[in-house]
Amino acid sequence: MVLRHVLGSGLFSALLLLSSTALSAEIKPPLQIVVSTERQSLTVYDGDKVVATSRVSTGKRGHATPTGIFSILEKRRTHASNIYSDAPMPFMQRLTWSGIALHGSNHVPGYPASHGCVRLPDSFARDLFKLTRGGLHVIITPDMAAPERVDSAALFAPPSTLLSDVPLRPAVLQQAGQAMQGPSLPAADPDTSVKLAMNDTAHATSSDMSAPQPLAAMSTASPQTTPSSPAPASSSAASSAPVSPDPISPKPASSSPGLTVPPASLQPAGTGSPIPGLTATASPIRILITRRGQRETVMSAQEALNALGYDAGLADGRVGTQTLAAIAAFRAAESLPGQDRLSEDLLSVLFSKANLPPPPEGHLLVRRDFKPLLEAEIGIRQPEQALGTHFLQYHAADANEPQGGWYGMSLPDRLPAAMQKRIGITDPTPPATLTAVLDRLDISQDLRNAINALITDGASLSISDRAMSLETGKGTDFVTLTQPG
Repeated sequence: MVLRHVLGSGLFSALLLLSSTALSAEIKPPLQIVVSTERQSLTVYDGDKVVATSRVSTGKRGHATPTGIFSILEKRRTHASNIYSDAPMPFMQRLTWSGIALHGSNHVPGYPASHGCVRLPDSFARDLFKLTRGGLHVIITPDMAAPERVDSAALFAPPSTLLSDVPLRPAVLQQAGQAMQGPSLPAADPDTSVKLAMNDTAHATSSDMSAPQPLAAMSTASPQTTPSSPAPASSSAASSAPVSPDPISPKPASSSPGLTVPPASLQPAGTGSPIPGLTATASPIRILITRRGQRETVMSAQEALNALGYDAGLADGRVGTQTLAAIAAFRAAESLPGQDRLSEDLLSVLFSKANLPPPPEGHLLVRRDFKPLLEAEIGIRQPEQALGTHFLQYHAADANEPQGGWYGMSLPDRLPAAMQKRIGITDPTPPATLTAVLDRLDISQDLRNAINALITDGASLSISDRAMSLETGKGTDFVTLTQPG
């Protein structure tokens, strides 16, 4: 892993050493950023190793920073808030289209002071901007959370590959004050790699979501409170015109029950083989596992109605006039009482008549490059117990990690009582370990094979009892909110 063994107080001097050498290696780090609102700190991780830290300033009372799982959607070297008097937001990295971002500021006092954004010291924001790229995950949580290696047969894994066949990411080791460069091979995708170089001579455009820029010496300000400097009139929160989230693309009919892919690559899932038309690319996939929601229930009902000859239209999860007419016709034909569109009794009769089992409790969705790729039904064992909210990221094999693997963390998440009742949770305490959570997921081998074939360096998996956030839409990865701002 990149800088895998650079830790603690030696980090700053190590990075200075690297920046003063002629080192120019192509690397592709699937880093992740963790922000703690209680500690007012930010930590950059490579796997389970710390790359850099900084103090931050998150949202003050009345403007709380939302917590959950985010990713970088947009980057701008220069940006100004269109909400707070054109307040400057240098090195802005957008996390939501509703206006939450990481950005530089000259007022980062180490306590909540922003209007919702995560403020960073200007120098650190500049260097972090050079290191990141679009899609990099940012976890915001009250408590400090740190990724740990997770080994489980229930996790997805790419087809077995010998280390000698893997393009290695150069490993930089810090030993006895001397930097040693590991094996260096050309990156598979130079346009999405990071360059370590002696001088920062690149100049990005105002909106740069392409390759990260050369890494200068990274600031490592400790997350302790420091004296505040004079604050501008308003220096936070931000956004260009909000973009309304789009729902996931409509679900086309598929010859493989429970498995859906976009029409352009619609193919049946073969037994024990990946789905034709869906292949791995340089862009990592994003996987979300959550509970079946109203949308998925409507989709299953539409499919059952269509199978019985009641034309409910496209199974898109939307209750339109055609779907309502089909439900009414089925209710009349079966002499079912009541007015509830999709009551439990109606659904039970509907699936029985269509010779279909009750839909499983879980739903899995996949995105890539901020676009829907596929979705499928999955089972959840002991559905009455909460799953909790968890995030995992895959690191491919390299010189330091010959087998590759997943690194994960759990986020605190208290579900409202109404939500627990709606999704049938009677035990709100999630399992104590991530492996126990993974063991409760019932994923078909066809689906597992299809996803295994898509796993590449930086692929991520989010698990949550919560339905997909409204922040998830066009131009986003999956956004999971554990606490709205």
